[in-house]
Amino acid sequence: METMKNEVLIQITESKMPEMATAGAAGYDLCASKSVTIKAGEFEKVPTGIRISMPLGLEAQIRPRSGLAAKYGVTVLNAPGTIDSDYRGEICVILINHGKNDFVVESGMRIAQMVFSKVIQVDFKQVEQLDQTNRGEGGFGSTGIK
Repeated sequence: METMKNEVLIQITESKMPEMATAGAAGYDLCASKSVTIKAGEFEKVPTGIRISMPLGLEAQIRPRSGLAAKYGVTVLNAPGTIDSDYRGEICVILINHGKNDFVVESGMRIAQMVFSKVIQVDFKQVEQLDQTNRGEGGFGSTGIK
């Protein structure tokens, strides 16, 4: 299966190149560039030591790594975080520790994954009333769990 690739420029200051762990992976693993301790119940902004430049029409989503969540209760606080195509600063990951013990992020540890996605821009048209649906305003569990 052939995949379409877009060129993304990367500047690495204190880390290593993001990599896919397997051939079928959707995301590129991001590593911490510094060691940080996240106390139980708290969160920290963890630097990755990379900056990127991607084409207009793409975004990078920063998502949790399932292993950190399942084993330690550590996840990305604003999941998914969005990196806009015009952002040129260092990519940092806000990690939160939902676990019962402090969690030590070591430099070089894989802490999140970066998934690229197309962005669709829209034109808003203001109206007095929206079209009706069977669901209507039902939300927040209105369709049940089974």
